[in-house]
Amino acid sequence: MRGLAGWLVNKTAVHSHRLNAEAFTAVGSRRFHYALLASLDEFGSSSQADLGRRCGYDRSDVAAMVNELVQAGHVERAQDPADRRRNIIAITPAGRAWLARLDVVAADLQDAFLAPLDARERAELIRLLTRVLEHHTALHGFARDPNPSTH
Repeated sequence: MRGLAGWLVNKTAVHSHRLNAEAFTAVGSRRFHYALLASLDEFGSSSQADLGRRCGYDRSDVAAMVNELVQAGHVERAQDPADRRRNIIAITPAGRAWLARLDVVAADLQDAFLAPLDARERAELIRLLTRVLEHHTALHGFARDPNPSTH
């Protein structure tokens, strides 16, 4: 089994998820909060549906996640004036400040996760995984997180 790339990626992902859960929980957040805030910061205001597609989360899960971020004051939800059925989500100044804190958490996570690799090996691993991901995304679309509420 250890010679099978898929098995290794899955087993390594278990450790990555554990590290993510521990680190984000320690600061009162979760991985999906970081993903949504980072997406809004990078791409700007977005509908909940588009935000979910970009982050690989189901629409119903995104609604619950956005509710948490609204309650924390990190995002605002407003009805789309062009389509009253849609909600537009925007990051707030407090959300940008929180994202900056979560960026530090994410950087520390990467250091912990990739601890056995030097800088060159880290870059190579990321390059290769990106290539595999892009290949399968082109063939099958973006892979959705099967259970984002646990991360």
